[in-house]
Amino acid sequence: MTEAVTEVARPSALKEFWYYFRENRGAVIGLWVFAAFAFLALFGPWIAPHDPTAQFRDATLQPPFWQEGGSWTFPLGTDPLGRDMLSRLIVGARFSFFVGVVVVSIAATGGILVGLLSGFAPKWLDSVIMRIMDVILAFPSLLLALVLVAILGPSLTNAMIAIAIVLQPHYVRLTRASVLSERQKDYVTSAKVAGAGLPRLMFITVLPNCLAPIIVQAALSFSTAILDAAALGFLGMGAQPPTPEWGTMLAEAREFILRAWWVVTFPGLAILVTVLAINLMGDGLRDALDPKLKRS
Repeated sequence: MTEAVTEVARPSALKEFWYYFRENRGAVIGLWVFAAFAFLALFGPWIAPHDPTAQFRDATLQPPFWQEGGSWTFPLGTDPLGRDMLSRLIVGARFSFFVGVVVVSIAATGGILVGLLSGFAPKWLDSVIMRIMDVILAFPSLLLALVLVAILGPSLTNAMIAIAIVLQPHYVRLTRASVLSERQKDYVTSAKVAGAGLPRLMFITVLPNCLAPIIVQAALSFSTAILDAAALGFLGMGAQPPTPEWGTMLAEAREFILRAWWVVTFPGLAILVTVLAINLMGDGLRDALDPKLKRS
């Protein structure tokens, strides 16, 4: 009987979520753009018309096809080394998506574990953990990431580690606040009376009821990770050439901004559209998952 009720409840919960999510038109548009971004990240190397690192020396700084001197061979033009811009943008989506997934996974996992520990820890340990998080948050995020990458060495992997460390305090504070709120409720008291141990209280009883704000934070952190990775790449501390990462593409094209607008404009637009779409989708997730924001 319980299984039957569960099977009926799941579709209704999903339908309710989609009902509130789709009320936000911007979130739906953001979801479709994010889906296209994920598709390019998964299948980019097979979709790209050229090898993103191949250099066509006889076609350096060729403009897009709609300008004089452009051609359909390179629809969005070429960069100073004669590499196809469209191919580099498509394959670059894979690196940005990879950065977002890895950074959010590391930051969320570590932040949730530390936040749970802080929420259930004695007062002195909770104070120590939160003061450490306050110290990390006191630094500008990009500056702290830049310092960490300078210590670890410039590479995309080290950039992801640095960004994950910088984003982790947000998950710690959010998880701790949710845990402290949930601990006061009757179902937690009932679980304690029933003899549930601390690990079960933390991971089985309390954590599932704290996931809604964490999911929203993960969506917004995804866009922050892409922006920070692009910024580090632009400063030469992230992905290194000839990797077709959007921030690195911007850095390589700085000196040609007046001569060839497309080498800077298209990577910048790719970052802008992707981050905007993810932020819109995050707003929709917040509206759909937060009961206080749901319309009657």
